[in-house]
Amino acid sequence: MVDDRPVKAVDGEQGELFPDSSLPDELVGYRGPAACQIAGITYRQLDYWARTKLVAPSIRTAHGSGSQRLYSFKDILALKIVKRLLDTGVSLQNIRVAVDHLRARGVADLAKVTLVSDGTTVYECTSPEEIVDLLQGGQGVFGIAVKVPMQEISGTIHEFPAERADGGEIEAVIPDELSQRRNARRTG
Repeated sequence: MVDDRPVKAVDGEQGELFPDSSLPDELVGYRGPAACQIAGITYRQLDYWARTKLVAPSIRTAHGSGSQRLYSFKDILALKIVKRLLDTGVSLQNIRVAVDHLRARGVADLAKVTLVSDGTTVYECTSPEEIVDLLQGGQGVFGIAVKVPMQEISGTIHEFPAERADGGEIEAVIPDELSQRRNARRTG
């Protein structure tokens, strides 16, 4: 049977990642436990980074006991990048500088960014020439292409329940055939 429904244009940086992509990005997000699983961090790290404003939830902050933080796609991407930088030995102070810089950029731009560090400083590279210039200084460096964790998040984020910040209902999207096959392979 052919589906005659019109294809809806998707706006916003999160696109089709959330069940109801007609909602603005600032209304739909993920609770702390889902953000932890997607980013590969512990809840303790998430809580500390939120309290110290390293990566604070941009959709909804906690307002006392029992309230839930709500993290956007960009927040989860930042969490994943912080985790990668920590794993490579970059100090939390230098990570804060890098995260502040990345916050000023849009997700479309983040896909083109590679972070490079010598273990002390974090650099942004947007072209191969910049990487070459850094290496000619004699310091060993490593790179984290932001596009890779972004793709990892994009591949798993749809498996977690999204929530509207205003308490409204989210329309469920009927999964396409490829998504159904992937899910069947994972569970079967």
